Amino acid sequence: MKPKLSFPLRLRILATLLLLVTTVVSLITFVMANLFHDDKKTYINDLTSIVALSTAEECRSLLNGYSEKLRIFGQIVHGTSLPRQRRDALLEEFFKDFRDLVGIIVYDRGTEIASVLDSNVLDQADLTSEDVRRSLEESPPPFDRLTADDFLVENSTLSPKLRTLNLVVPSAQDGSPGQVILGIIRLDGLQRLAMRSGVFRVFLVDSHGILLAEPSVDMSQTRKLFRLPAGLDAGGGYSAGMTLEYDRDGTRMMGGYASTDTGGVIAAVEIPVAAAYIASREILNRLLLLALCLLILAALTGQLGSLRITRPIEKLVAATQQVGKGRFDISVPVQSGDEIGKLSNSFNQMARELKTRDQALNEAQAQLIQSEKLAAFGQLGAGVAHEVKNPLAGILGCAQLCLRKVGESSPMHRNLALIEKETKRCKTIVENLLRFARQEKALLEPIEVNPVIEDAMSIVNHQLELNNVKLSADLEPDLPKIKGTANQLQQVLLNLIMNAQQAMDGAAGNVLVTTRATQDGGIEIRVQDDGPGIPNEIKDKILEPFFTTKPGGKGTGLGLSVSYGIITDHGGTISIRDSPGGGATFILLFPPLEKAPVQDSSTSPSAARPEVKRRTSSSAQEVHG
Repeated sequence: MKPKLSFPLRLRILATLLLLVTTVVSLITFVMANLFHDDKKTYINDLTSIVALSTAEECRSLLNGYSEKLRIFGQIVHGTSLPRQRRDALLEEFFKDFRDLVGIIVYDRGTEIASVLDSNVLDQADLTSEDVRRSLEESPPPFDRLTADDFLVENSTLSPKLRTLNLVVPSAQDGSPGQVILGIIRLDGLQRLAMRSGVFRVFLVDSHGILLAEPSVDMSQTRKLFRLPAGLDAGGGYSAGMTLEYDRDGTRMMGGYASTDTGGVIAAVEIPVAAAYIASREILNRLLLLALCLLILAALTGQLGSLRITRPIEKLVAATQQVGKGRFDISVPVQSGDEIGKLSNSFNQMARELKTRDQALNEAQAQLIQSEKLAAFGQLGAGVAHEVKNPLAGILGCAQLCLRKVGESSPMHRNLALIEKETKRCKTIVENLLRFARQEKALLEPIEVNPVIEDAMSIVNHQLELNNVKLSADLEPDLPKIKGTANQLQQVLLNLIMNAQQAMDGAAGNVLVTTRATQDGGIEIRVQDDGPGIPNEIKDKILEPFFTTKPGGKGTGLGLSVSYGIITDHGGTISIRDSPGGGATFILLFPPLEKAPVQDSSTSPSAARPEVKRRTSSSAQEVHG
């Protein structure tokens, strides 16, 4: 089966968020761009019309100023009352004041009656007065169209070095239409109007469609024709202004047109549609940049948000895997109070409950194993006890027979008495072993602990001295009695002392046995050595049957297990601690006499009570054999 493709949850959240943000931003950008485009189109149309009207108004003011100056010239020329010298001086001042003026010609019914031309200006343009008159003869001004309140404007450029217009106005003397003044004026003033705008292209066109002024002067042509859009005629009336879109040389243009209402001059204003909408493109670019920033911000926010959601889930997944491997001590940090936090709390509670149940199960299993080992040990001990009991009976009989024949003064009497005593103790041990195998309780009686300890130390002291181990005791006097069996307690103490000596493995050392009364009226016995100690990893196993750290053939692993069973039968506890400075300490705790376990004496055979030697010294004691 092919594995299914899987996408992490954070990628799904991130992709969804990015798709949502992209859609919303795209819609907002599209709507805003269209709204701005429409608004900008209306604004450019209005602005184009306004610029055209404004240019037409300024052109009309300029031309009216020119015409008024020409009428003043007519008054000076026709002023017969002025002396000739005075009139010449006024004309000279007139030319100085009217710097754009190249020449003036006065006509009466089409016949030239007076003229003044600036020869210096004509010389700079490589022209003569004859060139000017020849041009006027070839294309005379339309005097017949001139009215008393109007004037005519035509492009009269003869040389690229001198671009001029002809301004024809009625004579100011009597207003007769037959008397006119023709002024040849430079186009510099109109050219300044055309070049003033930095955004729009401004054109001034005469009634014949010839350019009077344009933003960039084409010096290769003297009279350049301006192509009006379809539907517009040169000299038409556009006093209110109008705008329209059209193509010019393959470029989409937006144009505004207005008439000056004087001389048939038209003011044309053009702007490429692309340039007109450059602001639209700018705002669109900014919106795209803003959209990109929003996408990046959304990606970062989505990543952080998804991590905040998925990271706890990933930790839960990892923790679940650990729980599946049997590790119940794991905990997931709770970082929020939402559903993820509640899930983490539930997981932690589940892990704690599983840990508790696992510990309970392990304890139950350990108890079951212990029970099985003790049962096996009991079966084995029963067989061994039956085999050992008969030889012990023979040894005891022989020892007692020899004691009858040897007097108390004999050196052998003491040794034979010790053999009898220890044989009886061995017999009692065998009987206790049989009782343990049959799960019988030993007969518990009120006993004193210190004599039992002294007797046990006297038995093993000599062996410890041979192995360079010093055995000492610090027994608290006047201890309360406990309920127990002296023989079994002595067996426990012998096991602990011999284990301490064997743990030193021939090295010199010390074993200290101490007793003290507890606050509740019980007794504490400590067996402390300064040997190598017990590793932590085996402390939980050291009381189990058949567990031993000794080499094969040197130990059965039954001593501490039997001791544990004896202490438990006495209602006490046994624990192990590390000694200060090294070594191990076994701590035996026995309950007070009134809290000791109750027995049915009818089911427990009596055990022989060994002789004890009492010592009353309150100081620490050293026992020597």
